[in-house]
This record gives sequence, structure tokens and C-alpha cells, in this order.
Amino acid sequence: MTSQTLPIASDEDVVRVRQLVRSVAVAAKLSLIDQTKLVTAASELARNTFLYGGGGTAEVQIVTSGAKRGVRIVFADEGPGIADIDLAMTDGWTSGGGLGLGLSGSRRLVDEFDLDTEVGRGTRITVAKWSR
Repeated sequence: MTSQTLPIASDEDVVRVRQLVRSVAVAAKLSLIDQTKLVTAASELARNTFLYGGGGTAEVQIVTSGAKRGVRIVFADEGPGIADIDLAMTDGWTSGGGLGLGLSGSRRLVDEFDLDTEVGRGTRITVAKWSR
């Protein structure tokens, strides 16, 4: 399947990522609830990419697995990386002024969540939401 990659370097880019994810989720025929969950997770992860990763990209694509269709999004940055993944994935923990639900909350909203990070190398988060 073809994918679309958007830059994430401003608040406006975060909005554009949300809009793209919404339209791709509709095209993948996700339910309204699953669309909302995916858009919410994508918004949090795009914002993290911008705020903590210094900007990066979001690659969005429709994927299939057998009879299932879904949406996969890869958020990538070349920022400082996450020093303590366990701490960063803890509900309520924040390195900024947020609610501390970005990573852990996003993980709960999607069907697949993969975090690859290394201090000094950046972060790559891949999420997927599948049709029911």
C-alpha cells in the first residue's frame, strides 16, 4: 500500500497529521470509535515528536493482514531519545507540563505499539489500529 509522510515541525503540522490520520482511517473503514482512538493517539504522538523530539515525520498507510485492514503510523525523530522508557511509559509521568498520558495513553488506544529509542539517536514509534 502507498504511504504518505508528513513533516512534524510545528503545531500546524500536528493538526495536519491528525487530519491525514482521520481521512486514512475513514478510507480503511475503521469504526468511528476506532477512528477517534487512532486520531487521539496520533495527535499525542505527533505532539511528542514535535515537543520532545525536536520535530520529525509521521508516515501513515493503510495495511492489510489477511482479511483485516488497518492503519499503521510511524513517528520518527532524531531528537535526544528517551533515557528511561519504563518511566516514560508510566501513567502520570511527564517530562513537560502535560498530563503524562501521551505514551501510555497512546499505547492503550491502539492495537499495536512499538517503541524504539536510544539516547542521542532519536525515537521511532510505530502504532497500528485494525478494523474489527
